[in-house]
Amino acid sequence: MKKLWLIFAQTATIGLAVWFVLTLVAPQWLPRPVANVVTVRQAPADASAPVVTPDSYHDAAHRAMPAVVNIYTAKDVKARSHPLLNDPFFKRFFDDRFGGDETQRTSSLGSGVIVSDRGYIVTNNHVVESADEIEVALADGRTAEAKIIGSDPDTDIAVIKVDLDKLPTLAFADVNRMQVGDVVLAIGNPFGVGQTVTMGIVSALGRSQLGINTFENFIQTDAAINPGNSGGALVDTRGSLVGINTAIYSRSGGSLGIGFAIPATTVRQVMDAIIKEGGVTRGWLGIEAQDVTPELAASFKLPEAHGALIAGIVRAGPADAAGMRPGDILLAINGQPVKDSSDMLNQIAGLKPDSNVPMEVFRAGKGQTVQVKIGKRPRLSGR
Repeated sequence: MKKLWLIFAQTATIGLAVWFVLTLVAPQWLPRPVANVVTVRQAPADASAPVVTPDSYHDAAHRAMPAVVNIYTAKDVKARSHPLLNDPFFKRFFDDRFGGDETQRTSSLGSGVIVSDRGYIVTNNHVVESADEIEVALADGRTAEAKIIGSDPDTDIAVIKVDLDKLPTLAFADVNRMQVGDVVLAIGNPFGVGQTVTMGIVSALGRSQLGINTFENFIQTDAAINPGNSGGALVDTRGSLVGINTAIYSRSGGSLGIGFAIPATTVRQVMDAIIKEGGVTRGWLGIEAQDVTPELAASFKLPEAHGALIAGIVRAGPADAAGMRPGDILLAINGQPVKDSSDMLNQIAGLKPDSNVPMEVFRAGKGQTVQVKIGKRPRLSGR
């Protein structure tokens, strides 16, 4: 046993000595530990090899851009001179041309969308409102004077027409299938720099009570919309029209990532009415309403906070003739529940004038039904 232990000790001593010598003299002869290696793929160095790029929206832009036009408007504005120049005492010291009213020509720009090969173009009412001259510039370089067919200030939509042939048009998308998060492109002429495409997503749907238009059901997007984009197209990734860009939320006048577009469904309805009838006919109740808050619901002993509180009534209007009075809460119209004052306004607008419609109101702690003969909503100033 001692002999075996002696042999093991001598062998170990010799091995350690050899390892020590090799470490000092020839360390490259010693085995090295294998490190963890990550294998990566190198891009091909050949310039002719295909290059993989991220998804592009050039097909949608290519389809939509030819149908989006630049709109230039001009109008004459009467400018009052300084009141002292109309005083006989001061006027004798100045030439006559410095006194009285002066006519100044102002100009502005916007965008529009060709929706028919017959020359019909949809834009915002505020783009062409009160314009004396309207010039349309197409993406292909052609220009033409346009005339206003009609406008609807309540939705800020106007239809103009040009006499040109071979016009490109934009197809309408099915907005009902749109969802928050869908990619959209905004096309217009911001700041007059020329036709520009910006990209974003649908941030929200059904935005209302913003105080922009009388009837609001906006698509909200973070695609950059700036002055000059008004009336331009908001399209989906197929290049189909989903809305007309109309307003932005901004404290500086530039885009802050909150823009609003009128849905294509509303655009189509208003456009058809303007072309066929010269304007939009809506139902009218003749009331001033406000939302029912939880506090108001509790004070009126209403079980749930919904409906529209009638705060005022137009004398001799439809509501007045039906016996409605301030303090009533409108709960349902023709069997359809009323969510709030905005929903009430939209429901009434969709009713046919001169039709008799049952409405449920909450009065003195209980509900009752009244029959109302719908009137015709007065049009705001517009063509």
